[in-house]
Amino acid sequence: MSAPISTPTLHRVPALDVVRVIGSVAVVGHHVGFATGVNTSGGDWGGWLARLDAGVAVFFVLSGFLLFRPWVHGKTTGKARPATGRYLWRRAMRILPAYWVAVTVCLLVLPRNADVDRTDWIQHFTFTQIYQAGDLKHGLSQTWSLATEVVFYLLLPLFGLLLTAGKPRTPGRPWAIVVVSVLVTGVWVGLIGNGTFTPTPHTMWLPAYATWFGAGMLLATVHVALQDGRMRRWAFLDAMAAAPLACWTASVALFAISTTPVAGPFGLSEPSAGEFAVKLALYMLLAVLIVVPLAFGPPTRTKQVLGGGTVRWLGAVSYGLFLWHPFVLESIYWVTGRPEFTGSFAETFALTVGGGLVLAALSYYLIEEPCQRLSHRWPRPPRLSSTESQSSTAQPSAVS
Repeated sequence: MSAPISTPTLHRVPALDVVRVIGSVAVVGHHVGFATGVNTSGGDWGGWLARLDAGVAVFFVLSGFLLFRPWVHGKTTGKARPATGRYLWRRAMRILPAYWVAVTVCLLVLPRNADVDRTDWIQHFTFTQIYQAGDLKHGLSQTWSLATEVVFYLLLPLFGLLLTAGKPRTPGRPWAIVVVSVLVTGVWVGLIGNGTFTPTPHTMWLPAYATWFGAGMLLATVHVALQDGRMRRWAFLDAMAAAPLACWTASVALFAISTTPVAGPFGLSEPSAGEFAVKLALYMLLAVLIVVPLAFGPPTRTKQVLGGGTVRWLGAVSYGLFLWHPFVLESIYWVTGRPEFTGSFAETFALTVGGGLVLAALSYYLIEEPCQRLSHRWPRPPRLSSTESQSSTAQPSAVS
């Protein structure tokens, strides 16, 4: 008789904090590149800055990975899976208070939002600003991604139930995740391509990004299974993790490909359905290649360094940087009277990051951290594994 398979407790992966930092800096660079006109100038770096919106893929893949792990772990070990009510309460306390403060300040303070009405307030407070074209207000254009991710948060308990159903103490249905997510995105892009849907606003809706969340969920399923001694056919991911420089070099190569016209225009022009599909695929692959060396494989010196104190702090405040950097960027142009699409990229980037981090730190210490503590107190939770703790405090996506 073979020895029973052990069911180790999943642990937090501190090195994944650097993924939030990478995504945050990329997003700021993308927005500053657009504001200064570099993205559309046709210069040597315009395409590279324009494609820094790849941060959206990095964060969506990370969210799929972190948030789906407790469901897979519960099924594989036979333990209870996350309670839906507690999960939704903790998600709400993580994102809503800081978000509502940022929305209020942007709508009240920025002069270009002087014409907002009751509908604008309702839409932005309820994450429904993406369902009609042109409803994103100044300083809040980045919130389209958060509105998309909120839909994923709401649907995740259902996904967890469906994708981890069946025989207990098994890892779930990794291939079902692949098939369903590719099918959803493929059909959605096809409907955009045949004219059923217009690119705006439908390229902001969740179905367009099902493959990105699905990739993270697939990695979560495999990660849990490998730690539990199952699904050894996926052990190549541990082997990839042992060669982080190779993975990250390949990710940069994919990013370089995305800077060519194959992934669509750099400015406000709409991409074709084919260009959008290519962009989705390239961004998903590069995001996976960033995450795998940090999430898989044994502990290494590299992971220890990347999970250090400074990186951990930057990861903690990354949500605030996502919320506040467009406000800082808009304020720079408003206060200085600088015309749109002008100015030094380097100077504007430094000011935006610096001001954004100041507001992000205030947001974290005055709003986010107290609300997270409150979310742990009610409803009274059972003892959490370290993985559940990381998932419940996972940063919302900081994307373009």
